[in-house]
Amino acid sequence: MRSSPGTHLWLAVIAITSLVIALTPESVDTYLLHRNSSNLHQLAHHPLRALLGSAFWIEDPAGLLLYAALFELIHAPVERWLGTAKWLVVVATAHVAATLISQQVVLIAIRHHDVPRSMAHVVDIGVSYGLAASAGLLAYRLARPWRWLYLAGVVAFFAVPFAAERTYTDLGHVISLAIGLACYPLTRGGKSLAPEWGPGAH
Repeated sequence: MRSSPGTHLWLAVIAITSLVIALTPESVDTYLLHRNSSNLHQLAHHPLRALLGSAFWIEDPAGLLLYAALFELIHAPVERWLGTAKWLVVVATAHVAATLISQQVVLIAIRHHDVPRSMAHVVDIGVSYGLAASAGLLAYRLARPWRWLYLAGVVAFFAVPFAAERTYTDLGHVISLAIGLACYPLTRGGKSLAPEWGPGAH
């Protein structure tokens, strides 16, 4: 935990908010989730709260164990590798950029009557944009040829749902993954998890 404090502090806050959701009445849950959403309505009236608060809640407390595992497998190794400051810059950038771009797409769709106006008030919370960015960065932590296999799997994981469903959340995931991959310059000087395959390797 000492080597990845940001990951575990973030996870601890999510555990607390998930406990709140699990223990409070449904009406309170609905209020809290909408209040901390980064939907169009909240972004227009409370942009800073919406962008920050949405990163510390998950809609279904039952998913906490899954997110805990993903944080340990994805965020923690990247934070240990790059350092907390660089990791946080990438994750925060992805969360903010993916949220703003995807919600702008929702706004355009509302104006063109492609989606109902109620989309401006949907619950839009979660930590998946940051995870997608870290998943992209993690590719550079792996030695070839494992890097290419991992990268193919990650790209397929996020691109296939986007191609099939084209939801604003899927768009946000693709944007976040691209941001993570674009942050390669931050990874220079890091050590690979395994040695590169060279001539004579078996």
